[in-house]
Amino acid sequence: MPIRSLPPYPDLRAFLDHCRSTGALTEIAEPVALRHQMTAVHRTVLEAGGPVLKFTAPRDARDRTLDIPVVTNLFGTGERVAAGLGITPDALDELGSFLAALRAPTPPDGLRDALSRWPMLRAALAARPKTVSRAPVHQEMQSGDDVDLGTIPVQTHWPGDAGPLITWPVVVTRPHDSAAQAAQTYNAGVYRAQVLDRTRLILRWLPHRGGARHHATWIAANEPMPVAVVLGADPATLLSAALPLPETVSELTFAGALNGARTRLVPAKTVPLLVPAEAEIVLEGWVHPGESAPEGPFGDHTGYYNPADPFPVMRVSAITHRRDPLYLSTYTGRPPDEPAIIGEVFNRLALPTIRAQIPEIRDVWLPPAACSYRIAVVSIAKRYPGQARRVMMALWGMLPQFSYTKMVIVVDDDIDVRNWDDIAWALATRMDPSRDLLTLDNTPMDYLDFASPRPGLAGKIGLDATNKIGSETQRDWGTVMATAPADLDFAQALVARVLPGLSS
Repeated sequence: MPIRSLPPYPDLRAFLDHCRSTGALTEIAEPVALRHQMTAVHRTVLEAGGPVLKFTAPRDARDRTLDIPVVTNLFGTGERVAAGLGITPDALDELGSFLAALRAPTPPDGLRDALSRWPMLRAALAARPKTVSRAPVHQEMQSGDDVDLGTIPVQTHWPGDAGPLITWPVVVTRPHDSAAQAAQTYNAGVYRAQVLDRTRLILRWLPHRGGARHHATWIAANEPMPVAVVLGADPATLLSAALPLPETVSELTFAGALNGARTRLVPAKTVPLLVPAEAEIVLEGWVHPGESAPEGPFGDHTGYYNPADPFPVMRVSAITHRRDPLYLSTYTGRPPDEPAIIGEVFNRLALPTIRAQIPEIRDVWLPPAACSYRIAVVSIAKRYPGQARRVMMALWGMLPQFSYTKMVIVVDDDIDVRNWDDIAWALATRMDPSRDLLTLDNTPMDYLDFASPRPGLAGKIGLDATNKIGSETQRDWGTVMATAPADLDFAQALVARVLPGLSS
C-alpha cells in the first residue's frame, strides 16, 4: 500500500477542511431549491472544474429552508478523487498495483521481498475495524413515529424524475448466515434510493451487486433483511464502496487500509448491523420479503431517463445523525458528472490488475463520454495472429464491469488510446470490416441500457485495429512513416531559434 502523502480523513468534515485549506470549497448562502436548481448549479460548476459546494440554505418543494446543509461536487475533479484516496495523482499507479496484489497475491521471495511488502502488511492490519460503543453519528436520533425523511434535504435532480432521489448512499448489508459483529462479511455499495414517504425508501440494487446477493439469502430464509443507509461517510469509505474490489474484501474493512487507520464502527440502534461511527447520517431499517415498489423514472448516467421498475422497499426504523449534520449529494447524467470523473481515476487504478491477467495489454482507456465503461480502447504488444481477439474475450470475462462493455477496440502499442485521432487513424488503416469484426449476442448488459434488445441481454462488438501479421493477411502490410530522430532534433532546434513563439 502506498504511504499516504495526505493525512487520514476520519470523517467527511475533515476532508472538507482539507478542501477549504486548498481553496477548493465554496459556501453558497443564497437559497437554492432542491428541486432542479441545485443540480443545475452543481453541473455548471463541475463542468468548469470548480470547487466543492456547500449549500447552506436548501429550499424544499414547499419553499421551506431546511436546517441541514447540502454538500455537492465532492469528487468533481480527478485531483479530489485522489485526495479522497489519501494520495496525490502521481501515486495512483502504486495504489493500482496494491489492488492487483489483493486480487492475486504472490508469496514473498526471500527476506528482502518480505520487507518491501511491509507497507502492504501494515495496510492489511489497519484494515481490521474497531468497534466502539459511542459515536458521533448517534448524537441525535429519530425513531418510531418521529421518523421523517422529509427533514433530510434530498434533491429532485431532473424535470422528468419521479421524486426525491438519494444519490450518494453507502448501503450496508450482510448475508443471512453471518453475525452482526463480522464486519468482514459486509457489503457496502452505492445504490440510489428513492424517497417514497416519511418512512420508506426504494433501494435500487441490480442482481450482480453485493446488496442483491445478500438480499437473496434473506429471501431464501423468509426473513426481513437489516439494512443501514450511510449518508455522508468519510472519503475512504465512499470510494471503497465504489471501487471494484474482490468479493472477498469488505469495503468497510478496506477503507481502513486506504485511511491508514482502523475504521471505527458502532452497533446500529434498531438493526443488527455495524455502521461507520463518524458518518453524518444513518438510516436504519428493514427490507421485508416480497415487498417492492416501482422505482423511477429517473435521469441516469446514460443521459436518458430509465423506466420505472420494481425494486425492494426499505422501512426506516430510525434516523441517527451528528449534531448539525451535513447531507452529501450528487447527480447522475450524461458525462461529465462525478461518477464519470471517479471512473477515470478508477480506470487508472484497474490497469495493473488488467495487466496481471492479460500481460500483453499496455494501456486501457474507458472514454468518459461513453458512460465510462460502454467502450474500451485497448493497446497491446502484438506478437501472433488472432491475439487481438483473444484480448477482447479475456477483457469481457475478466471483471464484472467489463461484461457491460459494448465495444472493445484493440490497437497496437504505437497508438495513444486516449487520442481519438490516433484511434480513427488505426481504424481507417488497420481494420477491415469483413475480417476484423467480432460480434457476440445475448451477453450480459447493464439493465439501464434501453438500446439493448432485451433487458439485461445485448450484443457486443470487437474491432481489431492492429497491424495484421502472419496468417491474418495475404498481402504485404504497410510500413508506418516516421521522421528520423536526428532530423526531428534538428528541426526542433532550428524552429526554436527562428520561431521562438511557435515552439513555446
